[in-house]
Amino acid sequence: MLHYGLKRLVIGIGMLIALSVLVFVLLRLTPGDPIDAYIDPSTPLSPAAMADLRERLGLDRPLPLQYVGWLQQALQGNLGYSVKRLDQPVLTLVLSRIGPTVLLMGSALIMAIVAGIAAGVIGAVRRNSVTDISLSVLALAGISSPAFLSALLGLYIFAVRLGCLPSGGMLTPGEDFSIGDLLWHLILPAALLAIAQAALIMRYMRASLLEVLNQDYVRTARAKGVFEFWVIVKHALRNALLPVVTVIGSTIGLAIGGAIFVESVFNWPGMGLLLVDAVTSRDYPVIMGATLVIGACVILVNLLTDLAYAVIDPRIKVG
Repeated sequence: MLHYGLKRLVIGIGMLIALSVLVFVLLRLTPGDPIDAYIDPSTPLSPAAMADLRERLGLDRPLPLQYVGWLQQALQGNLGYSVKRLDQPVLTLVLSRIGPTVLLMGSALIMAIVAGIAAGVIGAVRRNSVTDISLSVLALAGISSPAFLSALLGLYIFAVRLGCLPSGGMLTPGEDFSIGDLLWHLILPAALLAIAQAALIMRYMRASLLEVLNQDYVRTARAKGVFEFWVIVKHALRNALLPVVTVIGSTIGLAIGGAIFVESVFNWPGMGLLLVDAVTSRDYPVIMGATLVIGACVILVNLLTDLAYAVIDPRIKVG
């Protein structure tokens, strides 16, 4: 297990470096000069001042040397300084936004796992019934609905039309912090973010459980007179969860993409909203730093998912 974990970690680090190279090059290929983001349009600089600024920022060097310089600083914990936010360190900005995003995604993931597994089990146990067909239709709709569409529809229905949930923000402005107020603002964005994840988990859970229920050991348990509830819980569910664990890990990437839209719609002060603001204002250091941190989180989650896969079923040998 240790050897497998270390091997996966080395692969993850390589993927993270490749991601940073890709984003760095793509940012440099975007139309316009990167130095424009550092210049106030109301006070244009002279050509000499522009050249001096370009030299101080290292933008006069070849692109590979620019990346190597950035990577050396990143390895020391220095991700640069934000252009838009008065030279505030990127690492400070990113760390201040991780908490809200983890809270939103964690809540959405818990909702998705509970709802998806429960719906998948119900659909498999009541195969081809009205309940199963209804759940399958809802799952298909959930997978097919883009995150921005779900967020906008949820905002319109529950916040605008019904007025039963807050329309945005993490806390009520002007009021003291309270857990209840935080949870009240968290319900709607987390639930909307969980829709696509829950639908995907439900479909895999249903298919996996149907396959397991046809195995000989399940038929033997039923023949022995074991209560149906325990047949499903003790004999079938554990083995049916194996492929679902991998799906749950893969939905983290889906949740990150959805979180960008959900945070933007609900003005949730997380990594997604920070990244959107950085792209809008062409804040290259923040884009690089946020992308690097998000990529590291996805790779770490995938590593933990692979390890959990082996823990759930000790028969699996990792190497």
